[in-house]
Amino acid sequence: MGESKSKKTTETITVKKSAGISASNINTSSDRTASSVTYGPKQYRIVLVGLALLVIGFILMSGGNMPNPDTWDENIIYGFRRTVAAPVFILAGLIVQIWAIFKV
Repeated sequence: MGESKSKKTTETITVKKSAGISASNINTSSDRTASSVTYGPKQYRIVLVGLALLVIGFILMSGGNMPNPDTWDENIIYGFRRTVAAPVFILAGLIVQIWAIFKV
C-alpha cells in the first residue's frame, strides 16, 4: 500500500514538471498589487459618460403621444429628435462603451 502512494506522488510531480508549472510561475493572490487592477478610475468615468449618452438618447426617443386621438401628426412621431438625434446619441454611447472596455 505504501508503494502505490509514493508512486502516485512521483507521477504528480512528473506531470507538473512536464506541463511547465513551477513555483515561480504560480501567482498567488498575495502577490498582486493595486496597480494590477484592470480598470481604473479613468475607465469608470468613460463608462459613465457612455451610459449618460445612452440615457440621453433613450430619453430623446421617448414620448410621441398624440394630443388628440382623432388626428395623426407625423411631425410628432417622425421628427428630427426621434429619427436622427436619438440614434446618434445611442450610437455614440455604444461607441464610448466599447472604447472604455478595450482601452488599456
